[in-house]
Amino acid sequence: MVAVRFHGRGGQGAKTASRILGTAAFLSGYVAQDSPIYGAERRGAPVAAFTRFSREPIRERGAITYPDVIVVADASLLDDATARVVDGMDDQTVLFVNSSLSTDALRAHLSLPEQMTVRDVTGIALQQLGQREAISALLGAVAARLVGLEWESVRLAITRELQDLAVTAPVIEKNLTVAKQCYDSSGPASLHKGRSQAISVAALHRPIYEPPTKGTARISAAGNSVLRETGGWRTFRPVLFADKCNGCWLCFAYCPDGVIAMNQEDRPVVDYAHCKGCQICVHECPTHALVAEREAEGGVAWTAK
Repeated sequence: MVAVRFHGRGGQGAKTASRILGTAAFLSGYVAQDSPIYGAERRGAPVAAFTRFSREPIRERGAITYPDVIVVADASLLDDATARVVDGMDDQTVLFVNSSLSTDALRAHLSLPEQMTVRDVTGIALQQLGQREAISALLGAVAARLVGLEWESVRLAITRELQDLAVTAPVIEKNLTVAKQCYDSSGPASLHKGRSQAISVAALHRPIYEPPTKGTARISAAGNSVLRETGGWRTFRPVLFADKCNGCWLCFAYCPDGVIAMNQEDRPVVDYAHCKGCQICVHECPTHALVAEREAEGGVAWTAK
């Protein structure tokens, strides 16, 4: 059995990439299984998805604890303890990271496995497709190449999954062209067969339930959202060009997280420590005074500058 774990942020397509890989494996004659896991459906929040495929029936279910391959859609997740990207990673793990940084730069920051590939998939999507979010087909193609699936199955899987999402035929064709480039520029990895079966099964965790009043008090305790600096979820930040701003306050009104304040000159001020980068303000700005700027990577911390 081959086990692949995807990590991404809400809106990047990690779930769809997992489905593409699972469908491609199924079309290749394998028994396949894929499933995502996430909490609140918020753009930028860490999400994970799991794909397994085998020539034999798969009796294992749930999260993949010891993956053969890990696909990371956003390098900032490597330094996010809550995302648990490195759980189960060892010297035999194959790692792919979507990043504009070099392999050496990432290794200088973290202890990563020998079989690691780094490619700026987001940059490719921006250049070839003009959309920063459109990387699900690209990630799925790279993952399929790493595990040794043939392109024809990958092509059919991308077409099927994007059609199910009501993506138009011309857009699907563009995705296929760029996905083929990513597929061809990657190489199959050296997978250690049978590794997943060799791992002992961990005991199930049995949660302890608390009275509703106690749980509710904890959830609604003052200061929780302030302490959780969700600016680390962001891959693109809204940047203001003040000379274009007409002070209409629409960005302030539309911000779903209340991280935009207005100064005395009726100009927006963004709290970047908590801005998730949903870009609703950029979309709603009538004068295009707010634009999306890609976050810079690098440094010891991945938090927004």
